[in-house]
Amino acid sequence: MKQVKISIVKKLTLAFLSGLLLVSSLSAQTAMVNVPNRHKKSLNGNWQVILDPIGIGEWKQVWQEKKPQKKTDFVEYSFDGDPSLKVPGDFNSQLCELTWFEGVVWYKKQFNYSLQPGKRLFLHFGAVNYMADVYLNGEKIGSHEGGFTPFQFEMTDKVKSGNNTIIVKVNSNRQVNGLPGTGYDWFNYGGITRDVDLIETKETYIEDYFIQLKKGSLNRVLGWVQVDGNQPVQYIKVKIPELNLECKSRTDDKGRAKIEFSSHLKLWSPDSPKLYKVIVESQNDVVADSIGFRTIEVKGNQVLLNGKPIFLKAANIHEENPYKKARAHSLVDDRILLNAAKELGCNMVRLAHYPHNEDMIREAEKMGLMVWSELPVYQHIQFSDSLVPAKLERMLNEMVCRDKNRCGVIVWSLSNETYPGTPNRNEALIALTAKCRAIDPTRLICHVTNTQTYTNNTFNVWDPLAKYSDLIAINEYIGWYDPWQGKPSETKWQIAFPDKPVFISEFGGEAKFGNNSAPSDEAAYWTEAYQEKIYTDQTAMFATIPNLCGVCPWILFDYRSLGRMNQVYQNGYNRKGLLSENGEKKKAWYILHEYYKKK
Repeated sequence: MKQVKISIVKKLTLAFLSGLLLVSSLSAQTAMVNVPNRHKKSLNGNWQVILDPIGIGEWKQVWQEKKPQKKTDFVEYSFDGDPSLKVPGDFNSQLCELTWFEGVVWYKKQFNYSLQPGKRLFLHFGAVNYMADVYLNGEKIGSHEGGFTPFQFEMTDKVKSGNNTIIVKVNSNRQVNGLPGTGYDWFNYGGITRDVDLIETKETYIEDYFIQLKKGSLNRVLGWVQVDGNQPVQYIKVKIPELNLECKSRTDDKGRAKIEFSSHLKLWSPDSPKLYKVIVESQNDVVADSIGFRTIEVKGNQVLLNGKPIFLKAANIHEENPYKKARAHSLVDDRILLNAAKELGCNMVRLAHYPHNEDMIREAEKMGLMVWSELPVYQHIQFSDSLVPAKLERMLNEMVCRDKNRCGVIVWSLSNETYPGTPNRNEALIALTAKCRAIDPTRLICHVTNTQTYTNNTFNVWDPLAKYSDLIAINEYIGWYDPWQGKPSETKWQIAFPDKPVFISEFGGEAKFGNNSAPSDEAAYWTEAYQEKIYTDQTAMFATIPNLCGVCPWILFDYRSLGRMNQVYQNGYNRKGLLSENGEKKKAWYILHEYYKKK
């Protein structure tokens, strides 16, 4: 009997390990960089869909697209007929029956392809919120978790010559151990929210590269090029035609080549957002990119851009087109948000609270806007869950991999409003910080905190994560969630790390545009005058903050959030915007605009 039990345990163990290997083999690959300039075929457009509100499609094996074989057969699902959804785009804003929906929708797309010998094919997703299971011609090719970063699957040996079918199970349900978790203050737009492309490459292709200035240097570039394929040893060239520059290198047996050169570079800055055409060549592949060069560092209590102090005049932005009440995904959407930031007087945008689409980053860079990019590590993350550390690292890698060549990105923000008492929070985020510095030592790293106390008109700023951050980033809402305890101009500060620059990453209060008839000295009425007073007091308080290197109001536009349930003033919107959801300027907008003009 004992031997039988041991045998059963062995079989179960082998089955479990086999399952782990299968799951591992089906995990999404970190996406190649610079997708816009690859040889690709777009799969954007109308996709057929099946709505699955009770999650039964997995049991019915929707991806097999079964058809009746006999007269007595029937199948209780079909992609034929309506509805369909546009990709990219969230499903909540496209179908009224999905407005408040969080759950499963199955997507289907057919395409014709003929892959030539010596070529490879990848299926690339800009982002899917939140869980994605991907099937090609009835076979599962992989899964991905995370709603805001790109991923891909290789289809070289799986794509058929002629007609092919992709089916994607999208699940937007909030996950207890997800990133973010179950609770957050923005609208959970689900679906295939960014571009889908077929990318064709050579058998050995340029997978990745990092070409940026060496930290602290204004003229020396230090980076690398990575090739992937059956010929890892390759001669590499990096060329910048405008500078008549050519750097030659050679990959090692793992496909990695070191790149190092010096040149007299015109540096990127908000006043002069210079980008160079950079061409990366291997023996059988070539990729062109637009890359700028600048340094960003902290020295003492200042932030230095290209060796000179800079004040960060920022605005928080959610990836939402306010006029459409939809996830922003197009250049038109991005420009609405970025142009509004420029008009306010910003030189930086904090893209809260997750990585925004790649075009947003590239467009901000062209416009001379520095970018603060952030992981969706927001408040109630289950750091003690055994799966969370791996999820943190994977999402960090996906965020940094995509945008590490975008010189406009100056800050990697790794968390927002997490709490020191949360089990394993400190250990997990300190480890994540070390990993971020290892993969990209050239940018500032930050954790945004709101654990400070405010008593007797004095801020006591502390958090263990501040030790590991380049900036002391503080979310504070004095005048809204907490009343003033004295004159704003007489505020005192006690900061645990007094030699670091301080950045006010969130401040403000709510107001409904046009609401000017209620008492202006009471928060309860959401008046423009009350919000205006908050901004007047805050800008007076800013003068008291030691080592202040920048400020960032919450938020540029009013945005959708289901937790905002005051049906008179909020009606499903967070009303802290300086602009209404219709783009109307509130009185507070003019206060901050004037403050930025003087800075």
